[in-house]
Amino acid sequence: MTSSDGNGITRSDFLRGLASTGLAVTVIGASGQAIAQDAPPVSPTGIVAKPASSATLEYNAMYRNGLPFDDIQDFEDSRRGLLAALPDPAIIKNAEGVPVWDLSVYDFLGTSEKDDAPDTVNPSLWRMAKLNMIHGLFEVVEGVYQARGYDLSVMSIIRTNTGYVVIDPLVSAETAAAVWKELVIPKLGDKPIVAVIYTHSHVDHYGGVRGLVNQADIDAGKVKIVAPEDFTKAAVGENIIAGNAMSRRASYMYGNLLPRGPSGQVDGGLGKTTSTGEIGLALPTVWATETGQKIEIDGVEFHVIMAPESEAPSEFMFYIPKYKAFCAAEDATHTLHNLYTLRGAKVRDGLLWSKYLQQTLDLHGDQIEVLFGSHHWPVWGNDKVVNHIMKQRDLFRFLHDQVMRMANMGMTPKEIGEVIRLPQELATTWACRSYYGTVYHDAVAQYNLRLGFFDGVPSNLHQLPPTEAGKRYVDFMGGADNVLRHARESFDQGDYRWVAEVVNHIVFSDGNNVAAKHLLADTYEQMGYQSESGPWRNFYLTGAAELRQGVTELPVPNTASPDTIKAMPLEMFFDFLGVRLNGDRAAGKTIRLNLELTDTNEKYVVGVENSAIHYSKDKSLSSAHASIITTREALNDVMLGASTMEKQVVEGKSKLSGDPKKLAEFVGLLDNFPFWFNIVTA
Repeated sequence: MTSSDGNGITRSDFLRGLASTGLAVTVIGASGQAIAQDAPPVSPTGIVAKPASSATLEYNAMYRNGLPFDDIQDFEDSRRGLLAALPDPAIIKNAEGVPVWDLSVYDFLGTSEKDDAPDTVNPSLWRMAKLNMIHGLFEVVEGVYQARGYDLSVMSIIRTNTGYVVIDPLVSAETAAAVWKELVIPKLGDKPIVAVIYTHSHVDHYGGVRGLVNQADIDAGKVKIVAPEDFTKAAVGENIIAGNAMSRRASYMYGNLLPRGPSGQVDGGLGKTTSTGEIGLALPTVWATETGQKIEIDGVEFHVIMAPESEAPSEFMFYIPKYKAFCAAEDATHTLHNLYTLRGAKVRDGLLWSKYLQQTLDLHGDQIEVLFGSHHWPVWGNDKVVNHIMKQRDLFRFLHDQVMRMANMGMTPKEIGEVIRLPQELATTWACRSYYGTVYHDAVAQYNLRLGFFDGVPSNLHQLPPTEAGKRYVDFMGGADNVLRHARESFDQGDYRWVAEVVNHIVFSDGNNVAAKHLLADTYEQMGYQSESGPWRNFYLTGAAELRQGVTELPVPNTASPDTIKAMPLEMFFDFLGVRLNGDRAAGKTIRLNLELTDTNEKYVVGVENSAIHYSKDKSLSSAHASIITTREALNDVMLGASTMEKQVVEGKSKLSGDPKKLAEFVGLLDNFPFWFNIVTA
């Protein structure tokens, strides 16, 4: 039986490896908390979840017996300093009364610190799911506070001479506002927010800012918005160029489409899941640009450590001497983090990541008394802080260096992912477990970082697409019925990875083969039950759900918010148009347009030739097919879909000269992306 949790370990490997640590490795059976066989959970669509198989029970028992579940220090730390909490059920609603955050749906987790995981959840992930349920406003040290458990991320609050600095204002305006009004003001006092710090360019660290501060105070200089260099470009670009595909995949990664429960979504690894309220973006006014820089805000000094291309393209950490506190952003959390995120993004550099953590120790290692971050709970005491940073440093350095060592020995990425093992000291440390990233996909990511997608094997250079390959594989293997017969035998043996690989060929070769889809769904389900990683579990279980019931359209967060569009540089907008340009429809067409924005004094020539968009700044062509004179505000309305250029011309908000048919022709060459595209079927 082989692993499905991304650590690439077999049962014998797991037991043999843990035996060297002195931990107990006696295999036991079911946890005693099995899902009732006669009343399995039902999803909102009526699909019945199946129980854990005997292979899954045995697999999860390895974790139960091989990891130090009697160590409850994390539970004690996560409750330390509790000042207040939103009353249960902790539900936050928007202006229309619709919940955007609801912890009550996770009541099934209970509050026990014991290992009482049901059979359908990896015990290690169940433990993290409970830790992420501990919510409230906490005092980290006097003057430093955190609101945890009210979004995927954590909001931190620093007391200044006259007010507060807020660090990472959650995903949504509604969750940020509720925390402030219902917890911070009553417990800490109603003082002004003098600054908001974005530690990095992911939406869960800036999206809730509009729930805390208004633009007028930012414009007046009453509130500073502090961010790392290149923040706006990274934040806006990530959500636009590949935003549609990324958001669709994120609906898998965070389990947005799954019912909450022991057979569904239980946790996201970094937090429960994402809130679904309004996302905003207030543009930075103060920049962190170099390590060693000191930023003073209302009597409190922040010592900058830049960390670009680590967990995010634009990121920084900082030490606060007044409180002997270090904000690690997302570079030293209580999990093995992603060196590649399954929703899709640039691959992250484990080597740089480790160096930034070493730099932290070199600069402030003997001074830090408490470490806090953008997710999870703090670490107190200099010895524990240094140990935590060292292990996180070594975790990412090990993954990078060992992958490159094996690659230089001629091994391919999948071979490396299958055999790489963390040292036992790291593998048995809770903060290094695979709750979010995994050893397997992080290792493959580091190969891709240095060597790209191609593994050097010629047959992998130009493979057939899944549908065509699937048809031929199935034909070679004697037809779908024969493949399914053998696959069911492998399923009964618990060989789920092989079943998934084989049956996936049938599904992609024939989307109407219900038996194949159901067997693949059953397989994904068991792989989900075994996964220690929250995102892996959510991917598997969402895939199972869509195989059984098809694609179900449900509300999901929209990162392309009005604030994001307004913050988009015009050239990035043109780049996005280039992504939308349908090359086939544009073949043989030549279009040249002049665009002038009167309020920003910008001029561009935008053209289409050879099925590609090009543009030139501060230019205009007398030979352009059409010329548009408008404002950035009016253009934003077009970009947001609130208006069309034709409508704005009629309303007098824009002027169009030349051939209007050429503008219409240009617009007609642009694709609109469907959000609910298929993932697990052709």
